[in-house]
Amino acid sequence: MKRAPVIVFHLCSHVAPRILSLSGSHHPCATPEAKALEILCGIDVSTGSSSDLEPGVHLNSQGSSFWKHPVGGSDGVKAPHCPRAGQWPGILTGIGSPTPVSAFHSPAGWLWDSELGMACLLQVTCLHTLSYPPAQGQGLHVTGVSWNSTGSVVACAYGRLDDGDWSTLRSFVCAWNLDRRGLSPQQPSAVVEVPSAAMCLAFHPTRPSHVAGGLYSGEVLVWDMSRPEDPLLWRTGLTDDTHTDPVYQVVWLPEPRHSHRFQVLSVAADGKVLLWQGVGAGRLQLSAGFALAVQQLPRNTKLKKPSRGETEVGATAVSFSSFDPSLFVLGTEGGFPLKCSLMAEDAAVTRMPSSVPLRAPAQFTFAPHGGPVYSVSCSPFHRNLFLSAGTDGHVHLYSMLQAQPLTSLQLSHKYLFAVRWSPVRPLVFAAASGEGDVQLFDLQKSSQKPAVSVRQTEDESPVYCLEFNCQQTQLLAAGDAKGTVKVWQLSSEFTEQGARETEHLDQLASEVAS
Repeated sequence: MKRAPVIVFHLCSHVAPRILSLSGSHHPCATPEAKALEILCGIDVSTGSSSDLEPGVHLNSQGSSFWKHPVGGSDGVKAPHCPRAGQWPGILTGIGSPTPVSAFHSPAGWLWDSELGMACLLQVTCLHTLSYPPAQGQGLHVTGVSWNSTGSVVACAYGRLDDGDWSTLRSFVCAWNLDRRGLSPQQPSAVVEVPSAAMCLAFHPTRPSHVAGGLYSGEVLVWDMSRPEDPLLWRTGLTDDTHTDPVYQVVWLPEPRHSHRFQVLSVAADGKVLLWQGVGAGRLQLSAGFALAVQQLPRNTKLKKPSRGETEVGATAVSFSSFDPSLFVLGTEGGFPLKCSLMAEDAAVTRMPSSVPLRAPAQFTFAPHGGPVYSVSCSPFHRNLFLSAGTDGHVHLYSMLQAQPLTSLQLSHKYLFAVRWSPVRPLVFAAASGEGDVQLFDLQKSSQKPAVSVRQTEDESPVYCLEFNCQQTQLLAAGDAKGTVKVWQLSSEFTEQGARETEHLDQLASEVAS
């Protein structure tokens, strides 16, 4: 008996367009896509004569729905209503006429794309949804996320990013070991109580359990997450050296003469960039410092006139060059990124007290955003390229060699809170929006629209932070205003470098510079 060629459609709720084609006269399991269907969804994809194609609907344990529809055959089969999922109008298309159907939402790895008119293999799927209910009960936001050096543990800072005085707000730092058997998404592997709203955090580059954090109160602390009873290792305390405004980012840096030893760098809204070293008695001691003074900013681009009496420039974000360990980019409350150097020698013009001389780090000023910059990211693959994101909803791609951005992309009508280059794909970056989306760009495909946009929060609450996993490169963590961390799994399209991709990046940088 002649077998009818079959198209198998799996319909699900996430948005990520890559076309799945299972048409043809061969057994669909002969195709890689069908094999992926079996692996991802745990079903047996089979075909048979046309009489075998009824009723045409199979539901697996996750409530996913499948249609088995003869190519060029008769009317499609409308699936029965699934009480756990709403209906999503779509079109089943074969070689014959399109057949209207109702599709289901599903947590698995496939999508019905009504614009393309066919099923798609998801490029991004949600692997874990993590939270700490006591923090959510206080209305705390996830203000920062970080992966540890093994790539198996993700940590988040709980704090507040909306207006208010959160200096005495009790908050938390939580960590989840994703490799641990019996992972409980609402029970972190480690929880640290923090005396002020936690604004940011960063795992140590080589010690998997050590994490640094910056607080709303201006303090910087370091914890050992493997010591739940006594996690605190070092803290700055509240001294003349401590930041006087919220700390928005912390970074671990190797010591110049001892590459195996690390210091903590902190940036804050008081305009100071400070380097801290752990000393005895659990104290972080200031080893070097910088201050941003309005009158010392390089005047290579036109900036708004500062408010009367304003002398400091608030720092909001930092990113270090992968090619020059002394070079870094700062985001500012004024909206302009600054190229800075740890090797700067000029004294800062400031009245702020300090136990060490403060220096003026700024070397070059870039054209501003329409509002404060919340995030900057230096390219791991090109010494002159970096990204910035801000309250104007734009991502700017800059060259270190010129003030004007190479390109400007409006990704949101609200704020953009974070942007990060991929650690493995030179032309890929991710951005977190105030409209609840995580957007992934592939500049090899388009310089104007995202390759994928996934919904992190159903009510469009902001996504405040995101980080790629440098060890397990298929993972991306993002935190939001609902107090949730979602771990997204990326397809190979976002993790495998394409042919001549670094050449395309070089070309992009050189075209701008010329």
